[in-house]
Amino acid sequence: MKIICIGRNYAKHIEELANEKPENPVVFLKPDSAILPKKMPFFIPPFSNDVHYEVEVLVKINKVGKHISPKFAHKYYDTIGLGIDFTARDVQAKCKEKGLPWEKAKAFDGSAIVGEFFPKEEFDLENLSFQLQKNEEVVQDGNTSNMLWKIDELISYVSQYFTLKKGDLIFTGTPAGVGKVEENDILTGVIESKQAFQIKVK
Repeated sequence: MKIICIGRNYAKHIEELANEKPENPVVFLKPDSAILPKKMPFFIPPFSNDVHYEVEVLVKINKVGKHISPKFAHKYYDTIGLGIDFTARDVQAKCKEKGLPWEKAKAFDGSAIVGEFFPKEEFDLENLSFQLQKNEEVVQDGNTSNMLWKIDELISYVSQYFTLKKGDLIFTGTPAGVGKVEENDILTGVIESKQAFQIKVK
């Protein structure tokens, strides 16, 4: 399975990192080894002193598709979830300075939290609220209505480049409010009123 991640899909997050607004979705990949096993804590890697959380709505692909039209994209997933794209921001900055790929900063072991999935029929996908709480304080408060590219548009766009297969995950981008994790933090993800995950940082 593939983990396909979308960057810069919320305007305020683009602003907080002083990035340029892209003409098309920014796409990068994480390997399956990036997924943190269930019930395991997240360990801050020894090569970074500035790991940031980025909460994101997740889509799980349920059948093979290529060159998918936006109007048919809804047929390729039936569940929605929530996760975290952990980013070693200091490593990423060094890579960007040299014009190098970001994989070391984005795709390291344990860098992808994948929470529970829920039937998409339970939600209004155009107006879906989600949050990340850090030690019971809300640090990210997002809504899919603020996406630059909606879920079906992302599926269509990505499928022009990669054949989507059953079990593939799409991380749809993070809203503003990203920040550094510290040892002993408790991170809780909530989609509407449903808890999708809770992890401890070590």
